[in-house]
Amino acid sequence: MSTALLLWVLVWNIIAFALMGVDKWKARHDRWRVPEKVLFLSALAGGSVGALVGMSCFHHKTRHWSFRIGMPAILILQVAALLAWSYWRFFLR
Repeated sequence: MSTALLLWVLVWNIIAFALMGVDKWKARHDRWRVPEKVLFLSALAGGSVGALVGMSCFHHKTRHWSFRIGMPAILILQVAALLAWSYWRFFLR
């Protein structure tokens, strides 16, 4: 895996984790919230692990079925895509 891809995933996981924490803080203090679309897009961009850890750590969005099913589904799709890419790269050249 390239260094740029690892850096991309690391940064997006940090962002997704932070967004979950910020949204939880805003929910507790009656502030404008982070849109759910932004939370999902941060996971799709490569931060699915960070989003899942943030959900667990902050106990945030754990009652929403779209998040309980959607975030793990995004992670599974990303792992499958990574495995397919790795297989293609190393075995089908």
